[in-house]
Amino acid sequence: MERFPRIRVGGGHRERGRQYGEQARDRVHRSIEAYDEVFAHYAGWRWDDVRREAARYIVPIERFDVRYLEEMRGIAEGAGVAFEDVLGINVRTEVMFAAKARNAAAQGTRFDGCSAFAVLPERTANGHTLIGQNWDWLLHSFETVVILEATQDEGPDFVTVVEAGLLAKTGMNSSGIGLATNALVTDQDRGEPGVPYHLVLRGILDAENLSDAYAVTQRGMRSSSANYLIASADGVAADVEAAPGDFSRLFLTFPVDGVLLHTNHFVSPSFDAKDVSLWIMPDSPFRLERLHAEVRRRGSKLAIGDFQELLADHANHPSGICCHPDPRMHPFDQGATVASVLMDLDERRMWVADGHPCTAPYRELDYASFLSKPSAVRAAVPAGKADPA
Repeated sequence: MERFPRIRVGGGHRERGRQYGEQARDRVHRSIEAYDEVFAHYAGWRWDDVRREAARYIVPIERFDVRYLEEMRGIAEGAGVAFEDVLGINVRTEVMFAAKARNAAAQGTRFDGCSAFAVLPERTANGHTLIGQNWDWLLHSFETVVILEATQDEGPDFVTVVEAGLLAKTGMNSSGIGLATNALVTDQDRGEPGVPYHLVLRGILDAENLSDAYAVTQRGMRSSSANYLIASADGVAADVEAAPGDFSRLFLTFPVDGVLLHTNHFVSPSFDAKDVSLWIMPDSPFRLERLHAEVRRRGSKLAIGDFQELLADHANHPSGICCHPDPRMHPFDQGATVASVLMDLDERRMWVADGHPCTAPYRELDYASFLSKPSAVRAAVPAGKADPA
């Protein structure tokens, strides 16, 4: 069943945003309505409170990349909502960790839980770079996700599976960059204004190569913790665990035996703060161990089909890799695997399960033509010629 609509946009930032908002109008409205209810439940805030809190992030976003503000203004115009509404959902992660919302975490509220992977060519059956994840979040997201396909006047074209109105989530671009992500939480996540999580994701999908993507995470003071698993069709990958702060609060890990796996807690030996992730997402270490065990069991060569099966795994149900709602929890606190996304970066091919991968069949989306825009970096160096010493 194709639950998530495909939306195609093009042009400059404002115009592309306007097209996005027009095509996803109903889902943008549903997202705003749902987060109004979510924040009221978590923190006792109404949407006007969220709007005021979100406005504190305008200046950091402007410093990070003013074009993304234009994109959000376009989304608002197209969807027929206020700019502050679109801004509010794009900084939802940060607002959740403002002072009042952090009190909700102490009561056991769960946040994004995701299981992500990247595999380099030496470990794949077809010699390609693979990346993907299960994305777990609140149940209303089944009604808000879209597959956004964007061509840009400047920068790489990209595809992202994302909540309507947000700028980006997991995806890949025409320069061969693939992105998966996990929520993280430290004792430094206080909702202080800075570069928001979803803006960093959007910036990574504008990157031409892996070092450009890493540089995006270094640009400005980040407001919240997050994990960015980034791979390239060049056959390289890195995981960036980010705590709030500047470039010095980034912790890198790299593939081991050609495989890189991550869930919702810090694993870098360099991490030096308090990992609150393990408190509010106690299933994370067990999902990660299960990923490692299943990858080992499947042998030396891995294919997309292996991960389609692996991401449907129910060990530790209902909080497994394929996550299902826990009936013991309040409906607003229940989470589920909303989407499963797998990507072959060499072929620019994506597989999407619109819901639980245990029941929703993966649909194969071929973006070889759509993501064929030449890379600005690669075009500068003729094939087969080394850079001058």
